[in-house]
Amino acid sequence: MSESTDSVQTTSAISASRGGAQRAGVPSMEAVSASVSRETLDAFSSLSADGGSPLANEMIATERLRRELEQSDFPRPPRTRIFAVSNQKGGVGKTTTTVNVAAALAKRGANVLVIDADPQGNASTALGVEHRSGTPSIYDVLLDDVPMHKVAQRCPDVPTLWCVPATIDLAGADIELVSVVRREFRLHDALIDLLDGHGKRLDYVFIDCPPSLGLLTLNAMVVAQEILIPIQCEYYALEGLTQLIRTVDMVRKHLNKTLEVSTIVLTMFDGRTNLAREVAHEVRNHFPAQTLEQTIPRSVRVSEAPSHGQTVITHDPHSSGAVAYTAVAREIAKRGAAAFNEGELQ
Repeated sequence: MSESTDSVQTTSAISASRGGAQRAGVPSMEAVSASVSRETLDAFSSLSADGGSPLANEMIATERLRRELEQSDFPRPPRTRIFAVSNQKGGVGKTTTTVNVAAALAKRGANVLVIDADPQGNASTALGVEHRSGTPSIYDVLLDDVPMHKVAQRCPDVPTLWCVPATIDLAGADIELVSVVRREFRLHDALIDLLDGHGKRLDYVFIDCPPSLGLLTLNAMVVAQEILIPIQCEYYALEGLTQLIRTVDMVRKHLNKTLEVSTIVLTMFDGRTNLAREVAHEVRNHFPAQTLEQTIPRSVRVSEAPSHGQTVITHDPHSSGAVAYTAVAREIAKRGAAAFNEGELQ
């Protein structure tokens, strides 16, 4: 796979804003957690046992989970697992989940490819790869039969993470694909060709779908084995879930019999609100096997990381968001290993 030689230009507005907040004497939980020593953690723990503040309790829990994850095993799958990360509702953390889970797995030694199939190109931004107009991208793969390994770029922060970028050219692809032969299988044919050649050592492929159920999303579902659905812990996020499941069933019936909804991640979770707890309870009741135990909290570090051309995994690995996404990656890896052992994933 080819590597990008141009650096990505990033903004500093969010960084400046954060610095202003810290100069005002209001450090974030993530900043405090990153500097916690073992002695300080033990001291906070003793205070917490006597009814410490919620902030201190959350900081302690995050640091303990981070240390646990450092010692954890992230089993690599015996063959490539292909995920379509999909939700037709926008703003649910779909791209954020894609890039951070991919980065967390890659940091633990897995070979991971992210395919940015969203014309907005946000996954490409977060992974620090070039995606200006004219850059070889997924558009060229889908419409011009360019081999995927020729457009893939290595993520500058994680050596075992690659990205097939999306450019603004992809915005019209849904319409252009209508008249193309095997329009639903364009991504399937290109990815299978990659896995048979240059990408045969890949452990995971994550396809970041656009917030719609058009031909780009359909192409992702045709080649994927598993669907990963991020669900924001708010009421509206539940409304489109039924339609998405119906689409998956249709694809399974007519185009891809092996497709399954294997993973649901609850994002932007705030355990202090009744609504978030109720939404999480509702999702777990309807999808008990698919919904991961680990939730993703709201985190400033997660939101600001793309402005630096990074995932939160590399931007601030001690932050609550980075720890949560690493825990999600571990759960995905372990669930996959268990499924392979039981023969569920063929």
